[in-house]
Amino acid sequence: MKKFLNSKLLTLITAILFIILVCFFLNTFCIFKSQEVQAVAIDTNIQELKKNKNSLKIDEILHSNIHGKIREEMILEEIDLEYTTKYINNDKLPSGTIHVTQIGVDGKQDVITIKKYNNDELESEQIVASNVKKTSINKIVEIGTGRGTNKYKLKEKDNVYTTAEMLPFLRSANKDAEKISTFSKGTKVTVQKVFDNGWAYITCLGKSGYVLSEALSNINPLEISNIEENGVEKNKDILLAGLSFDMALNKKSGLSLEQFRKILKNNSNDKNNVFTENCDYFYYAEQEYGINGVFLAAIAIHESGWGTSKISLDKNNLFGYMAYDSSAYSSAKSFTTYAEGIDLLARVLVKYYLNEKGAGIYGGNIADGRYYNGETVSAVNKRYASDKNWANKVYNIMKNLYEKL
Repeated sequence: MKKFLNSKLLTLITAILFIILVCFFLNTFCIFKSQEVQAVAIDTNIQELKKNKNSLKIDEILHSNIHGKIREEMILEEIDLEYTTKYINNDKLPSGTIHVTQIGVDGKQDVITIKKYNNDELESEQIVASNVKKTSINKIVEIGTGRGTNKYKLKEKDNVYTTAEMLPFLRSANKDAEKISTFSKGTKVTVQKVFDNGWAYITCLGKSGYVLSEALSNINPLEISNIEENGVEKNKDILLAGLSFDMALNKKSGLSLEQFRKILKNNSNDKNNVFTENCDYFYYAEQEYGINGVFLAAIAIHESGWGTSKISLDKNNLFGYMAYDSSAYSSAKSFTTYAEGIDLLARVLVKYYLNEKGAGIYGGNIADGRYYNGETVSAVNKRYASDKNWANKVYNIMKNLYEKL
């Protein structure tokens, strides 16, 4: 019985193996046959394409793809990491006083940028990744909120005081120049010459050298008292005479602090009081960076809808800075205060848009000029906004503000 079972089991196993082998060979034959048919079909299609080469114009199609109007490229480059400015109110300083107590220093970062070209002209660019190589150092500024008004402008032969905790005293007007010494806050110096690029040539205790003019003041920060300066304020007619669509915007508007308050405060469009509460910072940005502060305010009004946009409300970003069309809200930069954003955009415009490469600008820096096309509102439009009518919209806001003087 046991032998019979073993014999029967062996026969069954043999039959199963045979069936498996038959299936395998049949399947292999079908695969080869299928591949042969596909090969014949492909070969037939190739022959057909060769016959119709002229009608399909393959060469033209290939050339069109290779030399198309729109192309993109990915670039790795090192750029500045802009510092942030922190403003501190000081009610012991008269209104309009600006004391830089810590010099801001840009850091460095590697960024990967996708640039899109149309007919070899740069159409847009977006930073998709970054790596900080050197951290920036925040700038700290005390602004006067006390009684009286300080309209002092730095000039030659004046005795003034240093406002920064540590101010480098250098042999030449270059941040990398040899250091003579470092001034502490409240050091008395004499101004010999004032330069437009943010430097001042001074003497102190028989030595001459260069310091950043933003850290000099007619008020000794160690002996603060309220003062009243009788500066000359330009009237409305003089200011309107200089207003034009082609005016240079890398120049100060000339408006006083009170005039900035007049044109920006209590506007019916300012439903959230954003500009009413932050109007002073457009004046401070003009004084520190040499930009037309009315132009800066007009951009902020246009981009934020008078401070009503979601980006401006949630991120204190009045300019839509770093907001790309594909992901505007998520990509937009966040600021702790509106003042930080106003200050940073003033520097970005001066450094990249309003001055050609190599020009001396604020704080002893040199303009990058990568987006420079001129100093006018239409020149800024070419690289700042995709809307071709942006310049007209911003200029109309500027005109309306000037009319409020």
